[in-house]
Amino acid sequence: MKTLLIVAHGSRRESSNEEVRELTARVSDNASLAVDEVVVAFLEFASPSISTAMNNCLAKGADEVVVLPYFLSAGNHVVEDIPRAANAVLEQWPEKGVTILPHIGANVAMAQLISGSC
Repeated sequence: MKTLLIVAHGSRRESSNEEVRELTARVSDNASLAVDEVVVAFLEFASPSISTAMNNCLAKGADEVVVLPYFLSAGNHVVEDIPRAANAVLEQWPEKGVTILPHIGANVAMAQLISGSC
């Protein structure tokens, strides 16, 4: 079983966190996904945390968690914080795997999306 974990920064504004939760639900509704489940986690200001979300996924039977950093640029959160949090969880689940995808800002489709919206 494979789970996609969308990791966002998190906000003090609950409506901003809810936007990410709604996006996660829309992604989950995409029948062409090669994952069994799509969940969300936040670095700060909102729940669940990366460790809570990953532990829940692994406890429910996921063999691999695919982490998508929902960030536009490769700052410290993308380069250091997310991998560190994910790897800390894996220390408790050595038989499981994690794949950390490039942040969404690095995806070539972002340029197409921005160009198409003008």
